[in-house]
Parts: sequence; structure tokens; C-alpha cells
Amino acid sequence: MDKQSFLLARKKLGKTQKQLAELLGSSIKAIQGYEQGWRSVPPHVERQVYFLLSRQQQKDKSGPSPCWEVKKCPTERRNQCPAWEFQAGELCWFINGTICECKAQKNWEGKMNICRDCEVLTPFL
Repeated sequence: MDKQSFLLARKKLGKTQKQLAELLGSSIKAIQGYEQGWRSVPPHVERQVYFLLSRQQQKDKSGPSPCWEVKKCPTERRNQCPAWEFQAGELCWFINGTICECKAQKNWEGKMNICRDCEVLTPFL
């Protein structure tokens, strides 16, 4: 997550830097650092921000379709995917080991490079 995305997310959440710091269990200095680009946004913070955005979206509208419907995943892929196993298709981007792009990604960065452009996550952004 780059500094612009982080700032935009905070504004979409309608939070001040202090309020977001409290939500994330962080300091105001850290939030300022993410927004100014002095610090990179750690994976756990990025994940929490996307989670908050997704819950806000769910509250404002009807929930998104599960990823397996959006991506039209065949049954054999669904059966191997933790998003299907835990019936969390609207939170697939939150779960490591999902079978996106026909294979599980090895780390958060690789996963999020796919998820940031995916139609399951993009409505929250």
C-alpha cells in the first residue's frame, strides 16, 4: 500500500490521523509517516485498513458476491481454497493461501499484488 492509497483509505473511513492510530493500535507519528512516505505501510496495517474499509462497505450497501462467484472458480479449485472452506468469499484478500490466479501465493506482498487489482477487493478502495 503506497502513501496515497493509505491517505485515501483514511479519508474514506472518515477518521483523523489520531482516530486511525487508535483503531490500528499505532501512533500518530506512524500514521503521519505512512501518509508522507517516510515509512512503508507494514502488511498487518494494510490488512487492517482493508478490513475496516470492507466492513464500512458492507454496512453501507449489500455485501459483495463471494470471490468464487465473481471469479467463476471451478469446483476443484474451490475445494482447495481456504476462502471456500471457511465461506469467506468476500474476505478472500484477507486470507493467506487462497487459490487466486490458479495458485496460492507464497507471501502477503505477492498476494496483494494480485488482490489490489481484483474485482473482489477494488469496490472497497
